[in-house]
Amino acid sequence: MDAMQPKNLSRRASLKMLLAATAIARVPGVQAADATAPTVLPGHERRIQWWREARFGMFIHWGLYSLLCRDAWAMGDEDIPLNEYVGLAQRFHPQPNAARAWAKLARKSGMKYMVMTAKHHEGFCLFNSKLTDYCAPKQGPGRDLVQEYVDAARAEGLRVGLYYSLMDWHHPDWRRVKDDEAAQKRFVEYTHGQVRELLSNYGKIDVLWYDMAVPLDAKGWESEKMNRMVLELQPEIVVNNRSLAAGDFSTPEQNTQATKGDWESCMTMNDSWGYVAGDNNWKSPHHLIQNLVECTRDGGNYLLNIGPKADGSVPEPSVRILEEIGQWLDKNGAAIYTTDKCLFLHGDICGFTRKGNTLFTHVYFWPGDTVTIGGVTTRVRTAKLLATNQEVSFTQKGRQLIFSGLPPQAPDHPITVIAAECEGEPVQHALSSRVDLP
Repeated sequence: MDAMQPKNLSRRASLKMLLAATAIARVPGVQAADATAPTVLPGHERRIQWWREARFGMFIHWGLYSLLCRDAWAMGDEDIPLNEYVGLAQRFHPQPNAARAWAKLARKSGMKYMVMTAKHHEGFCLFNSKLTDYCAPKQGPGRDLVQEYVDAARAEGLRVGLYYSLMDWHHPDWRRVKDDEAAQKRFVEYTHGQVRELLSNYGKIDVLWYDMAVPLDAKGWESEKMNRMVLELQPEIVVNNRSLAAGDFSTPEQNTQATKGDWESCMTMNDSWGYVAGDNNWKSPHHLIQNLVECTRDGGNYLLNIGPKADGSVPEPSVRILEEIGQWLDKNGAAIYTTDKCLFLHGDICGFTRKGNTLFTHVYFWPGDTVTIGGVTTRVRTAKLLATNQEVSFTQKGRQLIFSGLPPQAPDHPITVIAAECEGEPVQHALSSRVDLP
């Protein structure tokens, strides 16, 4: 993943542009003007339903780079020689069953699924692989860290996702695949073989999250063949589209800009994917809940990252922030989970989500006494504070929906939600939203 830090933009941005250009060229039916629209895999509607309802998941970036405390791209960004970097594998000794704490935190935070980096760009495998010795059971940890993670997620009732980077700075053939046909053949076989291992050895896997299909295109990776194998091994799985072939969902990164079809925004809690000791630029719970609301409004999911330390412990600010989000979801989860795409796009101090005919107004900045929403043509039957069920007075004046008699201070923290039951599906036709209407 790309932490989008200014000092790294040039190198990483060039890889991203290369990846995007290849995707446009190779994904059937995707035109340059609509490059974010994924084509979908067979059985998409059947497989994707649980994922659409879940809305909120935990991303976990963890690997040898956590020993360096300088983010997941350290090896590539700093041109660390391979013979130096591989020494980290014997120094990597995470505490037993660190994943149990992650899974408990994810459940407590209101997350419904988890996605962990089984192999990041550095090439070190957290799973047991017969195809390389550069893996956790054969190096410092001496055990299968993916198995521990899978067991922990299932114990907490969470869906299980695995991230796999196609780019691999450790494998010697990866550097030659563009210009050496034999090297490409070997490396693609290696890649397919590891995906097969991941989807054969850990029981039911719910999400496969590819990343960084550099430097090949979908044809070079044999991505369609690989995805056919994936669905044969895991008929209920959902797969992203970062292998450059058809996928079940697209993956905007570090933003909540909706794409066509099913989509999931992946984002960091500070500015880094892996653990960075000096990165204290933490986003507030308020900010992160706003992001979750925006994703939910537009029919997307929110995959929020933690970067555990080398011992597997989660930085204290991550724990504190996620627990506060979880407390909010305990009271307001009805406005997030199993919701429908909402055609209310504009509010000066609030955001919106919808479930059926119920409009949820998320008041980000509490004004006291009165909250006014424009563009409401549907009649409202009842209104209440979602967290407490307290009735809220309202009037409708033209296209204005006016909630009144509200307390001077926000009754919920960090965001208060007002649920309004409408006579039909609520659709906004405010002056500011006219250009957004279909």
